[in-house]
Amino acid sequence: MSKTNPGRFFEDYRVGQVIRHAVPRTVTAGERALYHALYPARHALYSSDEFAAACGLGASPLDDLITFHIVFGKTVPDISLNAVANLGYAEGRFLRPVRPGDTLRSESEVIGLKENSNGKSGVVWVRTRGLNQHDEVVLEYVRWVMVRKGDTGAAAPDAVVPDLAKSVAPDDLVVPEGLDFQNYDFELAGEPHRWGDYQTGEIIDHVDGVTIEEAEHMLATRLWQNTAKVHFDATFRDDGRRLIYGGHVISMARALSFNGLANAQMIVALNGGAHANPCFAGDTIRAWSEVLDKADTPAPGVGAIRLRLVAHKSEAGDHALRGADGKYAPQVLLDLDYWALMPK
Repeated sequence: MSKTNPGRFFEDYRVGQVIRHAVPRTVTAGERALYHALYPARHALYSSDEFAAACGLGASPLDDLITFHIVFGKTVPDISLNAVANLGYAEGRFLRPVRPGDTLRSESEVIGLKENSNGKSGVVWVRTRGLNQHDEVVLEYVRWVMVRKGDTGAAAPDAVVPDLAKSVAPDDLVVPEGLDFQNYDFELAGEPHRWGDYQTGEIIDHVDGVTIEEAEHMLATRLWQNTAKVHFDATFRDDGRRLIYGGHVISMARALSFNGLANAQMIVALNGGAHANPCFAGDTIRAWSEVLDKADTPAPGVGAIRLRLVAHKSEAGDHALRGADGKYAPQVLLDLDYWALMPK
């Protein structure tokens, strides 16, 4: 009997199945140091204990996307080891800050299945929760993945496609306990622009670009214990290229968005997202954002802003998203819709 894990194939999933993912991970300040070494991340709330304390949070929590990467990475051996592509996200909410010393684990419930017409793969929808050592949910989200079939002759399951919300409602956003932006220091944060300065429909070009390096993306993906073969094994794809982990692109684009959105301090929801085209080492990532919506929150001095973050590999100022055929333009890498918290 083989003791190695070949990963699950499409026919191995059942709607309602709950998978507890190995291996729990205790996070330390080292995660922050490595994250800030890998990405040009500069949001003050995640860089300074003093700044975070002045905003009512005590010591600085770990960057929200560190939590996302760790929780996501745990799911890969069970959900996407044999994936063709990670297709999208929905209904994501960050429910409580994660701090050094917390231990995170992940579990997923299969909520949808649909075999593709070619009979060689299918789409699997899962709702994943990240929990801390107190069994408190720190993050939850839905993602859907195209997964290969191990046996193309296996019968197709009844198609179940979940009905997902187009966005997280403002009333469902969770503002961290104690957050207070009434005495927010805009000078130390890096920009003077507050919630009221942004208008729905406004587009912000983030100007800067970063060229993706092979070693850095593999270091990042190993850091999050993401074991997907397509990111490491150059023989796995016919073209002999390692695919960049989509989360690496998310973090790079979010870090680049500091220039123009330095005060969009905390991500509190992921409304939706698509990895529009593959990214490879040597690609130079740039980003732009569109303001989609704004909402009040009950926290003092805190507003919520809904943003579309687009990462692309074109020149600065290129805001093309889709072609005449309605498909994503070839230079677009990421289309991410999220809510963030910003001082009013």
